[in-house]
Amino acid sequence: MNLQDLIVTPILLVLVYLLAMILRNRITNGVNRKYFIPGLTLKIIGAISLGLIYQFYYKGGDTLNYFDRGSKYIWEAFRDSPVKGLQLMFANGEYNPETFQYASEIIYYNDLPSYFVVRVASFFDLLTFHTYSATAVLFAVFSFSGLWAMYTVFYRMLPKMHLQLAIAIFFIRSVFFWGSGILKDTITLGAMGWGIYAFAEIFMFKRNFLLGTVILLLSLFMIYEIKIYILLCLVPALMIWFYLSTLGKVKNLVLKTMILPFTIVLLFIGGYYSVKLIGQENRRYNLEKLSYTAESTARWLSYVSEREEGSGYTLGDFDYSPAGIMRKTPAAIWVTLFRPYLWEAKNLVMFLSAIESFLLLIFTLFAVGRVIIKRRIIELISNPIVVFCLVFSITFAFAIGLSTYNFGTLVRYKIPMLPLYMIAMFILLSYSKRPRKFVAFTSKE
Repeated sequence: MNLQDLIVTPILLVLVYLLAMILRNRITNGVNRKYFIPGLTLKIIGAISLGLIYQFYYKGGDTLNYFDRGSKYIWEAFRDSPVKGLQLMFANGEYNPETFQYASEIIYYNDLPSYFVVRVASFFDLLTFHTYSATAVLFAVFSFSGLWAMYTVFYRMLPKMHLQLAIAIFFIRSVFFWGSGILKDTITLGAMGWGIYAFAEIFMFKRNFLLGTVILLLSLFMIYEIKIYILLCLVPALMIWFYLSTLGKVKNLVLKTMILPFTIVLLFIGGYYSVKLIGQENRRYNLEKLSYTAESTARWLSYVSEREEGSGYTLGDFDYSPAGIMRKTPAAIWVTLFRPYLWEAKNLVMFLSAIESFLLLIFTLFAVGRVIIKRRIIELISNPIVVFCLVFSITFAFAIGLSTYNFGTLVRYKIPMLPLYMIAMFILLSYSKRPRKFVAFTSKE
């Protein structure tokens, strides 16, 4: 960051907040309006804070590399020739004589998931004159837009839980910090929010089919390009949500009982082929290759953690066969949700994450305990929202817990599941307080 940040970024912030104030009056109501500006502000603070910490505390890292050793050269190419800049922005790792002098300097040029972040940063650079903090703010704005879109979906279904939904989606520290800067996680978090919004618009609310389809395809494309494993967890969970919501509208108990087995079979078949189709274009994430990918990723991150004396963890010795993976499933889920422990933190940033994990554990025990005491488990199983949130959260927690092996990486990777997991826990807690049956799917309209 330099003097340019102190000039460009304040101007951009004024424009962002002016636009936010205009949009707030159009897309909010008297109940949820109070969360819009605070949610946006936290994302912006998170984006700028992330850059400062990486620059002055870590002395470098991915977010600075995407900018200083990535989008910087596309920006220079645009200044030289817009044609060269566009060629680089839409390149897929191929070299040509016209852009080689720039492409050869980009350290992520042959790493397509990372290069996607560089492309996005270079697009925002055109609006910010290649100013780090201003570009980071635009990343935060995109992420917030997706989260707000997701918030509106759940708010329509659970209007009385507006505060709990806002806490889960906007006010978790690690989400607004790690999901706001120039990082992969910022883009995938925003895209996931928009994807859930578009899916609900098409299949739940039965409206805006054309626009919803475009948004859904673009969102899934962005996630696919950056972190395909998010799709491997999200697509089956969305299918479960849709099936259970449809089944819940059937009033006849006998018919519902007859339909349920067929629905379960179709669900597993559809989920299997969805995962297979997603992984078809990426050999590392083919169903046949998943165990190998998990093992190689875990071993590499564990090696890097030991070499750099980082915050590594282990699930113990085990083989990455299907049986071996199944035995370690509970441990993998646990480490993602509730670790690092307080005594495992080796620095201030990790200590804050440890506090968050500890609070999440206490909240989970309290919510689940209340549900068990009140004997509301059967009602929970029939709630499509709870099932969707938990299926995605648990499968995602398992996937990254099994393959990360480093707390520093884990606290970043797990942010897509935290809002949905917290929503599920808040719903569990609301069940324990309600004397009557909880409405699983409602719309304000």
